Amino acid sequence: MCGVCGCGKGETRIEAGDGKKANGDRQHHHAHGHNHDHGHGHHRHHHNHDDHDHDHDHEHRHDDGKSRIVKIEQDLLAKNDAYADDNRIAFNMAGVLALNLVSSPGSGKTTLLVETIKRLQSDLPVVVIEGDQQTSMDAERIRATGAPALQINTGKGCHLDAHMTGHAFEQLRPAFGSVLFIENVGNLVCPAMFDLGEEHRVVLLSVTEGEDKPLKYPDMIRSSHLLLITKVDLLPHLDFDMDALISNARKINPGIKILKVSAKTGEGMDGWTGFIRAARTLALTGCATAEEWG
Repeated sequence: MCGVCGCGKGETRIEAGDGKKANGDRQHHHAHGHNHDHGHGHHRHHHNHDDHDHDHDHEHRHDDGKSRIVKIEQDLLAKNDAYADDNRIAFNMAGVLALNLVSSPGSGKTTLLVETIKRLQSDLPVVVIEGDQQTSMDAERIRATGAPALQINTGKGCHLDAHMTGHAFEQLRPAFGSVLFIENVGNLVCPAMFDLGEEHRVVLLSVTEGEDKPLKYPDMIRSSHLLLITKVDLLPHLDFDMDALISNARKINPGIKILKVSAKTGEGMDGWTGFIRAARTLALTGCATAEEWG
């Protein structure tokens, strides 16, 4: 759980409108709503019993420490869920389709996203929130397509949360009816637990990662709506069992939708963009009007 994963307090940076890093109020609010350092302090404390030689006292204090960690984690997730609910309302009011793209590092998220934007941008407004621990390289790749992108650097943090996502959305101020791609930090563990207010969570697994990934990271598969199996153009060069990967994913989440895609050859991209277009049509149903939003 994130309370013991190494996330740091006060290290998140969200780009300002001019592309510079912004701290100040945004960082303060993030630290208030998502304070990992507090949890780490308790974790270190409840394991530090070297000076206690009474077995009963050690066990009592250890259990108390674990209870505090569970409470902190519950509070952290509850605060995040409240921010996610606010985001969901804002997205709905704006007719925005929010897609949370999650994967391990190197699965091809940014490359897929670049090719996806090229196929959508002629008739759909697209904006991107980029999450990485450091650098703005991925955001720069997105901007090269002409799509607005805002970089969030999480520092020691291993995932985006709903509070920082909400700030980025306010700063981007996308056009009514936009598609918002949220490219999460490369990690298949903590992002599974943090709702960002998205309409769909899309998990990417590349064919270079092996068939057992769904079994190793079941929470991510269980919480995702769509699985994109990426880099399928490499299949002729790999010893990879596609049926085993699909079977493993459906053991965890029988209802998950699955598409096989290649950003390089275009295989499966029509199905992927078709999914986005259909979901965006639904996102516009019952939302505010463009006049009310703008």
